[in-house]
Amino acid sequence: MMKDKKIFTVAQIREADAYTINCGSISSVNLMERAVAACVQWIGTHTGFARRFVIVCGQGNNGGDGLAIARMLSQIQEVKGVEVYILRLSERSTPDFSENFRRLQQCAGVTIYELLPDTAFRLKQPADILIDAIIGSGLSAPVSGWLKEVITTINALNMPVISIDIPSGMFADIPLSKDATVIRAEQVLSFQFPKLSFMFPESGAFMEAFHVLPIGIEETYIIQTPTPWYYITEDAVLASLKKRCKFTHKGDFGHALLIAGSYGKMGAAVLAARACLRAGTGLLTVHVPQKGVAVLQTAFPEAMVSVDEGQEIISSLPNNLLNYDGVGVGSGMGTQPFTREALRSLLEHIGATPLVLDADALNILALEPALLKFLPENTILTPHPKEFERLSGQAYTDSLSRLQAAQAFAAQYKVIVLLKGAYTAVCVPDGTVFFNTTGNPGMATAGSGDVLTGVITSLLAQGYTPLDAAIISVCLHGRAGDKAAVQRGQTALIASDIIESL
Repeated sequence: MMKDKKIFTVAQIREADAYTINCGSISSVNLMERAVAACVQWIGTHTGFARRFVIVCGQGNNGGDGLAIARMLSQIQEVKGVEVYILRLSERSTPDFSENFRRLQQCAGVTIYELLPDTAFRLKQPADILIDAIIGSGLSAPVSGWLKEVITTINALNMPVISIDIPSGMFADIPLSKDATVIRAEQVLSFQFPKLSFMFPESGAFMEAFHVLPIGIEETYIIQTPTPWYYITEDAVLASLKKRCKFTHKGDFGHALLIAGSYGKMGAAVLAARACLRAGTGLLTVHVPQKGVAVLQTAFPEAMVSVDEGQEIISSLPNNLLNYDGVGVGSGMGTQPFTREALRSLLEHIGATPLVLDADALNILALEPALLKFLPENTILTPHPKEFERLSGQAYTDSLSRLQAAQAFAAQYKVIVLLKGAYTAVCVPDGTVFFNTTGNPGMATAGSGDVLTGVITSLLAQGYTPLDAAIISVCLHGRAGDKAAVQRGQTALIASDIIESL
């Protein structure tokens, strides 16, 4: 199993800090200094220093980060100005905050304002960037009162915001409520690990992008500490791709089968087929209704065609089903009774051939849940949230409960559930979840899912394990979408652009 970067809970992150301090011979304030230096370096690289900065701090360690950032920025010649606003939320401060406050007071060129509760928050001078260091990842209750008013005021400034570690007001481990008050950050600089909540759709309105900054947490702790949560990086995916040798031929890269299409929906079959061959399979056969043969052979001559008995729908299976190395089913094939029977027959006879089910194949499973018991082990299911709700027969109040249900579903049926979304979650029967970090909103377009099905089927046929095929496919699919968005723009992006960018 390919495992990449871990996502830890807040409690585990605190343990990681403590382990690093105890075993790494470094003080807490110096570990903070290391983290802050990484932030300042990121700011210089991505925004430039020739700006006026406003830094808003609470009195905890997150505020200490903000004070240290102010001190470091003040020592950089290109910086045009630094103002610090300290929100005196209580009479107590953490030791690291107090130490950094003492250090900052010794710096020339930094203006410090200390605001007491119920004081109106107003910027004294215009600024270019606001740095949010009010509350870190230890938030235990929704913000309210004066702090809520301050955050609301900051959000109304229409100013670029960089949040340190996490947007203030956001929980690290659970989704936000609909009425939550949270800093709206363009960029979030997260220390060593992303937060689980970054992966939830509820967080999307409050952060455009996050960046994980290594700060030297002891590797021993990271390796030995278990977690079910991982996020996928492009480096790990690229390292896992199989190399092609000079003296190979098409037979070395598998024979894929797609069962797809119906009258009026042959475009889905064409998209899946094009993506499948583009992703590297050596041979591809597409099983389509009789009225789809001319469409497919005209639109995509590289694919071979298996002709169904049905004129307009899938109603039977291709011959020699076990001769294929990977099978993808569902794109545009409809849910007619004969099609349902064909899917039932497929599940009963496919044996150990790797399988991915998408779109109407999932809708058939939802209509006939008795078929779930026939799913071969490690079958890949690729539902979007509504398809998963139909599959599981339940609606969910938040994304965490849906994710936990997908984990339970994967464990119950011993399948891989690929829950599609901005951070697609690959849920494995052992409870592990891998979040994809590539892709963009332009990919929310007709046919994008068919492209993904084609890519997964291709990798299965090439001999990748089902889990590796799922992880690699979502990453490459998203990366291709990112490349296409650069070329076309997100609004103009269509599914064919993703294929051409693979």
